[in-house]
Amino acid sequence: MDTAGKVIKCKAAVAWEPNKPLVIEEIEVAPPQANEVRVKIVATSVCHSDLYHLYEGMHKDGFPVVLGHEAAGIVESVGPGVTEFTPGDKVIPLFLAQCRECHFCKNFLIHYRTKGKKIYQFSGTSTFSEYTVVRQINLAKIHPDAPLDKVCLIGCGICTGYGSAVNTAKVEEGSSCAVFGLGAVGLAAVMGCKAAGAKRIIAVDTNPEKFDKAKIFGATDFVNPKDHSKPIHEVLMEMTNGEWTSPWSVWGTQHALHSTVPAWGVSVIVGYTLIQKFSAQPGDLIPGRTWKGSLFGGFKGKDGVAEMVQRYMDKKIMVDEFITHNMGLDQIMEAVDLMRKAQCVRAVLKTSPQ
Repeated sequence: MDTAGKVIKCKAAVAWEPNKPLVIEEIEVAPPQANEVRVKIVATSVCHSDLYHLYEGMHKDGFPVVLGHEAAGIVESVGPGVTEFTPGDKVIPLFLAQCRECHFCKNFLIHYRTKGKKIYQFSGTSTFSEYTVVRQINLAKIHPDAPLDKVCLIGCGICTGYGSAVNTAKVEEGSSCAVFGLGAVGLAAVMGCKAAGAKRIIAVDTNPEKFDKAKIFGATDFVNPKDHSKPIHEVLMEMTNGEWTSPWSVWGTQHALHSTVPAWGVSVIVGYTLIQKFSAQPGDLIPGRTWKGSLFGGFKGKDGVAEMVQRYMDKKIMVDEFITHNMGLDQIMEAVDLMRKAQCVRAVLKTSPQ
């Protein structure tokens, strides 16, 4: 049945209010307007940023909302003015828009209704749904043969971690690195360090069960802070004689900064939060350390995603190895619980047949 120009009724996981379970509802997805694209989501996965909005940030003005931003799908129809995409294109929605012409637009748009109420869009994507509408600047066209239930992970976690090492920290061949936190982003950072030619990659996590997975991605050494009585940055400095670059996630901020060699060490903040705070003294940076942030691993949305999908198709990066669970959209809360309990790397939810 031709659905172009018509409202589509489909299933989506709706967050009605903060700190409450997502509910599978039938929603109405409006046709795309000017410069918009409607996408049939084939696969989506749960990222901690979704959980942050639901359980930590809990923005009262951001509900009800369809969460989700790490996904892949197929163009169903396009609105007036869309020139980059045609129905049938394989695409990945982008939470980080790339229009190549103007400033980024606001995150919250309204394209959905259920039970007579408008539903907010999350990060310009809202992929916990069988269909979604996004601006064409929030969409990347990818290789036509790419398996959507795999490359959906490139839409957030893999690019974020991999790019934090390759693009932001600019890890040099022969250098030593440490990655704090071995979730999907941390493992992707390990993979990026290896791709950049690091000779030593130290994986740091309080859960030693993650070390075997980190080894697959290139980690050479493993440190559990709970095994040491001294501050972890002292342990790492002793291991490396202070000669390294250090991509890291948010929970280890001060320790990671102090782990780097004062004269040229590089520390990169990857995890997003507005709850946790950190600080440094001028003397921590004056000798020459660099402290950086990394949004989406320093990739440009459209160009970076297409490039990373091509690397996957050329077998230059790993993607399948991040997937620990395959589920359906109706199992969304099971996937959320796995993420909250750190019992999965990525759970992929299939929403539609490819």
